[in-house]
Amino acid sequence: MKLSFKEKAVILRQKGLSYSEISRQIPIAKSTLSSWLITVPISYKQKQRLFKKRLLSAYEGGQIRKQQRIKRIEKIKKIAIQDIEDISERDLWLLGIAFYWAEGAKEKVYKPGQGIIFSNSDPLMSKIFLKWLKINLKVSEDKIVFEIYIHESYKDRILLVREFWSAATGFPVGKFDRIYFKKNKKTTNRKNTDIKYNGSLRIKVRQSSHLNRKIAGWIEGICLHCGVV
Repeated sequence: MKLSFKEKAVILRQKGLSYSEISRQIPIAKSTLSSWLITVPISYKQKQRLFKKRLLSAYEGGQIRKQQRIKRIEKIKKIAIQDIEDISERDLWLLGIAFYWAEGAKEKVYKPGQGIIFSNSDPLMSKIFLKWLKINLKVSEDKIVFEIYIHESYKDRILLVREFWSAATGFPVGKFDRIYFKKNKKTTNRKNTDIKYNGSLRIKVRQSSHLNRKIAGWIEGICLHCGVV
């Protein structure tokens, strides 16, 4: 006798098949299968198999979504890159001012004579800032001093860290001999705690208080011409 879809579904479920596996053999929606088979008992071993299958399915689904997200991000970036055309010397000048405004040391009334100090952990930002010093501010390399600030638990990686910043900036390793260690907290929310962590680089310019004041004036000029003051 020809079995009904429900009878076939019960037999397959008793064999330990999942609703998805059953629906591939019987043209019935999983919601219907659920109402039909909710009381059908399956063994502990079958339950374990279905549980592992759900975990694997969730993992594979997550990996697919991850790859889709990566492709979307790459596409967005690729289109966005095309929005940036040639960077003129004036563009670089304005960019450097903005960098310093965000990450540079400013002169205070109670602390006059502040020279140029720029700190950041992003090697690309540091490299652009150095290019700005050279091209726009005409600062010679012999006036540039580097300091590395890094957590004390990375003392055993100092040579690698110095080599990292040397390669990132194009300056010799010998320029990165000023190392300052920060004490570690017992607990931290920092995520950059693996071998990719290279601390932050502080770029200082000798005898540059005059230039620092000039940068402060440029910042005020930007505010004035943007109509925010």
